[in-house]
Amino acid sequence: MVRIASKQPRKQRKARYNAPMHQRSRFLSAPLAVALRGEYKKRSVRVVTGDTVTVLRGDHAGTEGIVDGVNTKTGTLLVHGVTVTKTDGTEVPRPVNASNVLVTKLNVKDPRRVAKLEERK
Repeated sequence: MVRIASKQPRKQRKARYNAPMHQRSRFLSAPLAVALRGEYKKRSVRVVTGDTVTVLRGDHAGTEGIVDGVNTKTGTLLVHGVTVTKTDGTEVPRPVNASNVLVTKLNVKDPRRVAKLEERK
């Protein structure tokens, strides 16, 4: 998370909006499921495309799906199955904040990510 000295909400928001990309990546971390916590000895992990997550908050709470996309600019995820119906009847994906999901299964296709996770074991 970005270290901000001020407690004022406007300065907190401004710091998030103007944060550089390497810090925005940290906004995309989500807690791990209990089974994965024990396995990897980590509490949270950065969400990537292909991870399976469960939505914890909002209208779609309880929905489980695979992450279809990650938007680092807005800090949101596109989860398969989390959609909203527009007035013309078309279904569009509903972005979900990364802090509102629980990672239940990790995408382990990237060997570098696996090596980083295995480090703490």
